[in-house]
Amino acid sequence: MKKNVLIIGAGGVAKVVAHKCAQHNDELGRIAIASRNISKCQAIIDSVQAKGGLKQPGEIKAYALNALDVDATKALIRETESQIVINVGSAFLNMSVLRACIDTGVAYLDTAIHEDPSKICETPPWYGNYEWKHLAECQEKGVTAILGVGFDPGVVNSYAALAQQQYFDKIESIDILDVNAGSHGKYFATNFDPEINFREFTGTVYSWQNSQWVSNRMFEVKRTDDLPVVGEQNLYLTGHDEVHSLSKHLDVPNVRFWMSFGDHYINVFTVLKNLGLLSEQPVKTAEGLEVVPLKVVKAVLPDPASLAPGYTGKTCIGDLVKGTKDGKQTELFIYNVADHEEAFAETDSQGISYTAGVPPVAAALLVARGEWDAKRMVNVEELPAEPFLRLLDVMGLPTRIKDEHGDRPWDQPL
Repeated sequence: MKKNVLIIGAGGVAKVVAHKCAQHNDELGRIAIASRNISKCQAIIDSVQAKGGLKQPGEIKAYALNALDVDATKALIRETESQIVINVGSAFLNMSVLRACIDTGVAYLDTAIHEDPSKICETPPWYGNYEWKHLAECQEKGVTAILGVGFDPGVVNSYAALAQQQYFDKIESIDILDVNAGSHGKYFATNFDPEINFREFTGTVYSWQNSQWVSNRMFEVKRTDDLPVVGEQNLYLTGHDEVHSLSKHLDVPNVRFWMSFGDHYINVFTVLKNLGLLSEQPVKTAEGLEVVPLKVVKAVLPDPASLAPGYTGKTCIGDLVKGTKDGKQTELFIYNVADHEEAFAETDSQGISYTAGVPPVAAALLVARGEWDAKRMVNVEELPAEPFLRLLDVMGLPTRIKDEHGDRPWDQPL
């Protein structure tokens, strides 16, 4: 049984992770939060304590850490006696933190794929460029590494696995639909790290169609769906992490990811991109200063964590799955709806951070209990779906099914 959790990162998702770990510290043990900015870590701890978040008396402590420094991360893992590391820092940190976990033999969990700051939209499959290169080493050393265990990627991977195991004989397509129908009241802001957010949309859009990679431009392919609670929404074909693992692990010829965008977001994004302000490559100013335009844009936009107070509305994220069952064509939507105001009331965070932050804590609990302590590197669809979704049901992210029989909780009998 593994115990003691080290949370790396101090943004909005890290805050949710800390609150949820505190609510389950009877099983997860001591909690450490580490970031380059120790004051942000302490602010998270203050938020947890203000809400009386610890289930039982226990330690929750802040540490200063540059997680790109592998030796420093290894030293902190040993100092805190952490056996589970939840990496919710920048996606640029993944390989450094993973290396520290492999070297110390502790469980590693993250919520997004690794990115190289100097590259955008590398050749698919993206996991093959970085994380999967360590598959054999994790297997050899018996190290549990669970990749992409946020909501998308993460929960949607588990939805796909559940659909394949219980609802279909043969799946023809999985379309992951991600809608945020909330309003933060700002002129323009991103719901998670602006740098990572924009990098997703400035490069090539890769999707898995007819069992091969297909490339498009951002905002080139659009669909409109009438979804539970959030209603009719415009969604655009977008490149995303989970497409790259589901296309490998599930025998499904079509896997696509779609995200909702309003006209205002698209207009602002287009202007920024056309001006070169979303470039990850450095430029020199007239004064001889070298700057990265994308980092400048990030610096002037609101911190996503600051959007939480006053954020209203709901999210709807799920998998639209089509295929055959007992020789008949069938279709289902397996999904979750989250509420921004409810997320703030519980964790001082907005709904996007909430949906990303709850799942890694559910995964950590399953690792602690031994059910997901895989002792190898896995993506979420390779793990048992039912215990994960049952935990999420009681931790604030209940799953529902909509099909020909109606709209109901996923485990409710017909």
